[in-house]
Amino acid sequence: QEQLVESGGGLVQAGGSLRLSCAASGRSFSVYDMGWFRQAPGKEREFVAAISLSGDRTNYSDSVKGRFTISRDIAKNTVYLQMNSLKPEDTAVYYCARGRRRNIAATTQDLYDYWGQGTQVTASS
Repeated sequence: QEQLVESGGGLVQAGGSLRLSCAASGRSFSVYDMGWFRQAPGKEREFVAAISLSGDRTNYSDSVKGRFTISRDIAKNTVYLQMNSLKPEDTAVYYCARGRRRNIAATTQDLYDYWGQGTQVTASS
């Protein structure tokens, strides 16, 4: 059974850094794109970053471009989100997800199927 488990969230001061991890179980993780999304209180879930199966294509939302970096380690079945220069507006629950398609690093939720339970990130001002 496919399962995604996020970790690494927490409370950090604005300007600080965190690295989120998403550990996957199940063989199919290694043959699909992966993505990160987030949902702030009272807001819709939104795209953050995505990485293709091969790792050579990445996409970022404009709000995190230049501050966040997505990466993956196929051997460890893990995808990461390095978050630097955090801002209070980055505060949200962060979710990782498995893409339905390969090598496109999709930016829309409908192109993802399995989702993790989320990890809270809070950047205080």
